[in-house]
Amino acid sequence: MSDSDPTTRKFLVVVDNSSELKAALRFAGRRALHTNGAIGLFHAVPQAEFHHFAAIGTLMEREARSAGERLLQDVAGEVHRLTGIFPALYIREGDTAEQLIKVLAEDPTISVLVLGAGTGTEGPGPLVSALSGQLAGKIRIPVTIVPGDLDEARIDALT
Repeated sequence: MSDSDPTTRKFLVVVDNSSELKAALRFAGRRALHTNGAIGLFHAVPQAEFHHFAAIGTLMEREARSAGERLLQDVAGEVHRLTGIFPALYIREGDTAEQLIKVLAEDPTISVLVLGAGTGTEGPGPLVSALSGQLAGKIRIPVTIVPGDLDEARIDALT
């Protein structure tokens, strides 16, 4: 099955610098392998808050986008090493939750959203909280929340 085949299950993972990303990636990768699916990686670059000098704000946005692209490429390499699958990449600028909802609405090939949940005292993370709460009705697909502290063996046993 190809990535553009409407019957291919595409697992979308939100990429950030959190420790729980590793568990979400492994879970999505293993599910994609076992279902002949595909992987998508999403990252939102926050817009620069610096408005005093337009040139500095533009430079900050360009640097943030470049860093986001590098992060996506690094994670894409990890996905390929883990699964042999080249993931689809989605990079947007703006609020993570808003941009994620837009990507999900724009791409009908995405069938499952996979999020890693934080395990610290600060809670599961702002995106998990938002998508399981106030934004839940805006998503057309199932959301899988993977505990961020699951080790590889436990994830492999689940998938």
